[in-house]
Amino acid sequence: MARAPEKDGLDALAGEISACRRCVDAPDRKPLPHAPRPVCVLSATARIAICGQAPGTRVHASGRPFTDPSGDRLRDWMGIGEDVFYDEARLAIVPMGFCFPGLDAKGGDLPPRPECRRLWHDRVFAGMPQLRLKIVIGAYAQSYHLGGHARGSVRETVGAWREIYEATGEEGVAAICMPHPSWRNNAWLRKNPWFEEDCLPVLRAEVARLTG
Repeated sequence: MARAPEKDGLDALAGEISACRRCVDAPDRKPLPHAPRPVCVLSATARIAICGQAPGTRVHASGRPFTDPSGDRLRDWMGIGEDVFYDEARLAIVPMGFCFPGLDAKGGDLPPRPECRRLWHDRVFAGMPQLRLKIVIGAYAQSYHLGGHARGSVRETVGAWREIYEATGEEGVAAICMPHPSWRNNAWLRKNPWFEEDCLPVLRAEVARLTG
């Protein structure tokens, strides 16, 4: 059976991304402090894309997205196991920065590298027109994917998740805005039970529908 042109195009693009060294060889700011290891999953068939920030230290070591406790929580939020989560036919994973950006002076992750957004993201999402849902995590991803629908802060944007979900759905690709599934957000989750009570059932129903 002949391969679809879209699949060939995405495979070629994924090859370009995996070989990218721009943030070391010709960076926009201080060079990446380690060898690049881009981590993303492109798909010509998936109808869902997880749109997050950037890989952390464990993902940089494994070369596989969300191989950490945040991934465990995210899969629980979505109501799926690793078999669906890592099935590229059903799920694309495209962070704003493809490589681990390094650590700041306090030991936290630096922001996603700006080179990825400029070089790759428009091409990546133009190559996946079949997407119907974006799970959008964090300020950088929300700024890129939501445009004028984003609010002044991540908390405000997540708080307006239903309005944004309905408005973006009418435009063609619905977006559900999420807090980061890190343990650092445990206090926020306790103070905002509506997230688990109202948002997660909608997320799980959409994930089940679009991956079934």
